[in-house]
Amino acid sequence: MQSNKSNYNILSIPYINEKQKQFLKSEKKYTGYGGARGGGKSWAVRTKAKLLCLRYAGIKVLIVRRSYPELTANHIDVLRPELAGIAKYNKQEKMFTFANGSTISFRYCAKDSDLDNFQGSEYDCIFLDEATQLSEHQFEVLRACLRGVNDFPKRMYLTCNPGGQGHAWVKRLFIDRRFKETENPDDYVFIQALVQDNKPLMQNQPDYVDQLRGLTGKLREAWLNGNWNIFEGQFFEDFVDDPAHYEDRTYTNVIKAFEPPEGWTIYRSYDFGYSDPFSCGWWAVDYEGRLYRILECYGCKPNEPDTGVKWTPDEQFAEISRIEREHPWLKGKKIHGVADPSIWDGSKGVSTADTARRYGIYFEPGINARIPGWMQMHYRFAFDENGYPMMYIFDTCKDFIRTIPTLIYSETKPEDLDTELEDHIADETRYMCMARPIKPTKRTAKEPVFDDPLDLQPDKDKYYRKIEVF
Repeated sequence: MQSNKSNYNILSIPYINEKQKQFLKSEKKYTGYGGARGGGKSWAVRTKAKLLCLRYAGIKVLIVRRSYPELTANHIDVLRPELAGIAKYNKQEKMFTFANGSTISFRYCAKDSDLDNFQGSEYDCIFLDEATQLSEHQFEVLRACLRGVNDFPKRMYLTCNPGGQGHAWVKRLFIDRRFKETENPDDYVFIQALVQDNKPLMQNQPDYVDQLRGLTGKLREAWLNGNWNIFEGQFFEDFVDDPAHYEDRTYTNVIKAFEPPEGWTIYRSYDFGYSDPFSCGWWAVDYEGRLYRILECYGCKPNEPDTGVKWTPDEQFAEISRIEREHPWLKGKKIHGVADPSIWDGSKGVSTADTARRYGIYFEPGINARIPGWMQMHYRFAFDENGYPMMYIFDTCKDFIRTIPTLIYSETKPEDLDTELEDHIADETRYMCMARPIKPTKRTAKEPVFDDPLDLQPDKDKYYRKIEVF
């Protein structure tokens, strides 16, 4: 496509840092940008959109955020004075039109029903600002709008920080780089931008970094360092996967797999799914009541999160039965089963529980109390004074390790998690936890050592060191 370079330098571009320069120059089909607070993402979006429209005549650019007020505050109100005399803004259409025919449109997408507004739409370039606020389904529908008859290479630019309902799919594509068969790895690039890269912000707000450093623990890691393994709103932020402690089993919930001792009790927990994934987990319980997730069977399509394999109950229990007959950790063992109580519903014919029994698989109805179940998981994830939790996950249970950290709080039920996310393993796990409930772990903080030279404290041997007085 012919560029309109005569207008390319109309805008004065202030100092840009190296990361923003990479973003502006990127010609990958999908470019991810961000990763932490204060990285200059919104500025980069606006600048890239303006430059594209000035350079290429007749292209159609779209900027999407979750809500229209966000679009107004972060983009439209900023662009109107910047583009005065360069592009005309139509308030009704929510669109800037340039003299060369190029346009920048603004649309919001808060829920799936908003996708109806994009039916039949065609764009040459789409910006998803704060992409982790969107679901993977919304992303898939929006990128299908990258089409048109001109020869402009279609592109999508995504700004994103850890967290939000879209955390899992953004992390999959841009951080973990786990692609479906239909996705070309060469199409994707991620540019990590931290607050330290944003020189104007550092100059104008020199205390901003200190504010971020003043945050505690995981929030600081996400906002300051852009750590994609933890994020704001994470439901199970107490779940820890630390490979450095896989061997010593302290201060981590994930450990190296080992063959459970002969005397440990074995459990099976189960959550039915068809279009959604089904989940079956096997647990060993040691003599202290500690749970070990030793095996799992997760009915999810490879590289398609939260998409079920559509196995019938017969197919599911045939596979579960095969695993229990053949796996050396389960073969010949008495296995206690617990499952979602809904599998006993026989109102539409043979119940799922009845089907399981035909394969020699037996369950007790799980306690389907959501909040108490989540609390039991929290209790078990917590570490005692020696760094040991009451729940371990073998490092071979990849789907548990993948899905549990991505769950976030519900916006409507603050004590519950968002049920629109991939929560099937979490449901199955809470049935297991409610079958073996425990009390909260008592965290014994290490008391400071004080001097007591006069022997005035009766419990000095616990907390005090004696100083000899000469």
